[in-house]
Amino acid sequence: MHNFRHLAVWQRGYRLSLEIIRAAGNFNGVARYPLSNQLVRSAISIPSNISEGSGRGSDRDFKRFLSIALGSAYELDTQIQIARDLDLIPPVASRRLVAEVREIQRMIHSLRDSLPTESDP
Repeated sequence: MHNFRHLAVWQRGYRLSLEIIRAAGNFNGVARYPLSNQLVRSAISIPSNISEGSGRGSDRDFKRFLSIALGSAYELDTQIQIARDLDLIPPVASRRLVAEVREIQRMIHSLRDSLPTESDP
């Protein structure tokens, strides 16, 4: 078992989800609900899947949940860009958020790749 609270990637994903929730709360107009809801869901999914996978008891399951978290991070990257293009997130903020998402993606890849595969002793 992995203690997810000690994982830097979980900590960063958690902080990012808080930032996204705050940013989405400032949306207005027609795109407000569908896009803010999807952004929040994707952002929360990242640390949630890392924590769920860490509690599954096997590296194989942990890897699977890290892959789900990674998919959510890629989804969030796209949604931030859509929000920027709709002028819902300022360009400076979107660049910072996308940079953080991409760093989290890198960290998830590294963590997932560091776990033993089924054939490893």
